[in-house]
Amino acid sequence: MRPAAPFFFSALLFIAASACAEAPDDVEPLPDIPPPPADIRPFDDSIEEPQITIRREERGTVEEYRISGKLYMLKITPEAGAPYYLVDSDGDGHFETHSPTDSGARVPMWVIGTF
Repeated sequence: MRPAAPFFFSALLFIAASACAEAPDDVEPLPDIPPPPADIRPFDDSIEEPQITIRREERGTVEEYRISGKLYMLKITPEAGAPYYLVDSDGDGHFETHSPTDSGARVPMWVIGTF
């Protein structure tokens, strides 16, 4: 026999023995899950969704993402090649390139609130 054969046989025997074991008599079913509270709303109307404008141009497609009328991201999909993003990450109007193939780690930066 090979050296791995006894290990394989003992593992197979252990699995078969544990499959034949009976459940203990003191097992109780889980209690029913209570329904959610009635005061939870399914959607918050105060959160603005982004407005997306899609333009088809001769060299590809441009998707413009806006919140409150302010342009914050462009997704450019050329006819040949991989799509890439131009993002205004700090709100100064200057767009930086972000590529899906970029492996650089970035800290998430969400706008929590504006005054």
